Amino acid sequence: MLRILHRVITTGTLTEPLDASASLESLGIEVRRTLGARFAGSFAIRHVDAGSCNGCELEIHALGNPYHDLERFGIRFVASPRHADALLVTGVVSRHMQEALLRAHAAMAKPGLVIAAGACACDGGEFGTSYASCGAVDSVLPVDVRIPGCPPTPVVLLRGLLAALGREAGLTRPG
Repeated sequence: MLRILHRVITTGTLTEPLDASASLESLGIEVRRTLGARFAGSFAIRHVDAGSCNGCELEIHALGNPYHDLERFGIRFVASPRHADALLVTGVVSRHMQEALLRAHAAMAKPGLVIAAGACACDGGEFGTSYASCGAVDSVLPVDVRIPGCPPTPVVLLRGLLAALGREAGLTRPG
């Protein structure tokens, strides 16, 4: 037991340092202000994994952890594209997911945003186009916003969502 404790103490920190320059709270305030003005304070996202390695999904899940807590800013993930204001797509579009992605997009209320998150969704990444892959999301659907990175960090994802909210000035929720 002492050998294990000694190893823990001498190893030190193995995680990446927190990006202190990425003022999460100021980004959140800007998101909340934009949502209040354009979407009655709430923005719903349907996430579709079109064929990724799950790196982007881990970062998207981190948006819901206690530190980032995306819902405190008014953004939430929904289970159905019928309730979504935006479709967040990760990964290259595999041939098997192409129809599912098209159906999810068709089920969304119009106008709806399509956001490509991660290098694979933006430009095909390591996989590109092949017998098993359609390539980037824009080869299947029109993309409104691209969030680059492999994978994009939660703060980069939040910045991309803020860009998506600002891009569609005329997009408002009914009611």
